[in-house]
Amino acid sequence: MHAPEARQLPLEGLKVLELGQLIAGPFATKLLGEFGADVIKVEPPGTGDPLRKWRMLEEGTSLWWHVQSRNKRSVALDLRSEEGQALVRKLAAEADVVVENFRPGTLDSWGLGWEALSKLNPRLIMVHISGYGQTGPYRDKPGFGVVGEAMGGLRYLTGQPGEPSVRVGVSIGDSLSALYAVIGTLLALQERNRSGLGQEIDVALYESVFAMMESLLPEFDASGQVREPSGSALPGITPSNAYRCQGGDYVLIAGNGDSIFKRLMGVIGRDDLANDPALAHNDGRSQQAEMIDAAIQAWSEERPREAILKALDEARVPAGYPYTAEDIAFDPHYLAREMIQTFTRPNGKPLKVPGVLPKLSATPGRLGDGGPALGQHTDDVLDELGIDQETRAKLRQAGII
Repeated sequence: MHAPEARQLPLEGLKVLELGQLIAGPFATKLLGEFGADVIKVEPPGTGDPLRKWRMLEEGTSLWWHVQSRNKRSVALDLRSEEGQALVRKLAAEADVVVENFRPGTLDSWGLGWEALSKLNPRLIMVHISGYGQTGPYRDKPGFGVVGEAMGGLRYLTGQPGEPSVRVGVSIGDSLSALYAVIGTLLALQERNRSGLGQEIDVALYESVFAMMESLLPEFDASGQVREPSGSALPGITPSNAYRCQGGDYVLIAGNGDSIFKRLMGVIGRDDLANDPALAHNDGRSQQAEMIDAAIQAWSEERPREAILKALDEARVPAGYPYTAEDIAFDPHYLAREMIQTFTRPNGKPLKVPGVLPKLSATPGRLGDGGPALGQHTDDVLDELGIDQETRAKLRQAGII
């Protein structure tokens, strides 16, 4: 999966201006940067992106920062000042893509919206990521990822039946929106190759989640049925659940393919179920999901997890267990596929971070360095714009950079 060192990255030469903070917008630009884009991240002077202080900190900087902001150049710039806005317009005039995740209308109020920037640069692609999108009755409401997860239908389904819903342990709504933002960017770049013109991309957090909800809506429309939370099971797809093992561990078993189900029943000693015509296909099995789950549970709870996984692997039945961070860090498959990478921080300490996805055979992405210091590249970027040292000194003295 390694390309010759001289091979260009697929997005090399693409200039991306990031005007976002926290998760969705910066995650999108992180992905673009990993494949060669020159990402210029604009941050408020003095404080920077709030993500610098999120989750676990070491020496005052978030460890998350070193993943989210790798392959970016940091420019400290006050977007609320006229001088700062003028510099952003200069940057946008030379950019291919602008990614922003402010509340709709914010950039317009600063003279940095689509109408203003596209006049300066007709080839510009502008990506908006917001809670509810750029249009509609909710556009002006503040919306974080957790709200998008709730409105998109995901939050209602998480947790055990009859208990309060729980959130996914990561910012999945933001991350899904970032993926759609990248997809939209690549589509717009392809269109620009034909027309020579840029366009706007409108990504809403709740829509990114809703798009993942499979048959939730058509099932309701056709039958009036509202899908309910189901714990670790997957209703209508049987068997697929978490089963308790000897000692209190859990194993996840997905035996929902017709031939896989037969093999699974053979492993647990239930040939009667394997050969039952009523259970030959998923629709029949789903009508008797509780009975099938009980049969698997009776078998699993008498065996340690490793013995269960070994038996199921030998029978080619998909199975696994919930990995912790420790499991991931030392798993041989993760290591073999280079999904655990190590880089050296500015303080000289090594740090394990996730590898780069997707994996391209000829032009794989780059790990790069960790997140930049606040304003680390301000002078370099402004020098590229032709802003002389005297002017930069005045801007710095005024707190604009």
